Amino acid sequence: MASSLNSAQVESVLARLHAKARTEDPVAKERVAARESELGVRLSAPERYELYDQAPLAITEETGELYYVLVVARRPRLIVEFGASHGISTIYLAAALRDSGGGALITTEILATKAAAAEANLAEAGLADFVDVRLGDARETLAGLADPVDMLVLDGRNDLYVSILETVRPRLTQGAIIVADLGLQDPDLQAYQQHVRQAAPELASTTLP
Repeated sequence: MASSLNSAQVESVLARLHAKARTEDPVAKERVAARESELGVRLSAPERYELYDQAPLAITEETGELYYVLVVARRPRLIVEFGASHGISTIYLAAALRDSGGGALITTEILATKAAAAEANLAEAGLADFVDVRLGDARETLAGLADPVDMLVLDGRNDLYVSILETVRPRLTQGAIIVADLGLQDPDLQAYQQHVRQAAPELASTTLP
């Protein structure tokens, strides 16, 4: 099966977006580090994301390829993504849906400028028909989902992962895949792992580097 990731249309959009992330993400993280150094304390999540501003905060190419493989293997009918940003991860997921025979992707973004960028990038990649971009607080835009969810991707504000998981969990199908993008040094990682292993013990969990 030919991968849409290798098509000129998708490949060019991803190359441009990853290059943007490699330029802008380190600068945004430096702003946060400088502010925390100045104050001598770790900023709250809302404060950090305000300083991140319009930076993509993107996944790596390797992580995107993992997303793609998981979708092609699972063949979900519905994916829910928390945190579209500029649409990099969304493109990997939507490309995999197309290559695995179809399906739908609901993605969320709280910043209007980023949501508009994600929609434009999906259209440029030829994948807009697979994706419903929902603007606003995901705890509201994902409330009351009607259809079963086969895959949940948590890739937005880290301190909200547990809340979003619990919002979507009633609609998760048997065998659904949940992916939470958290760094090993992220203080929100422990809270998320503890919740999954104690409050949601029916979920099998593993940590990948």
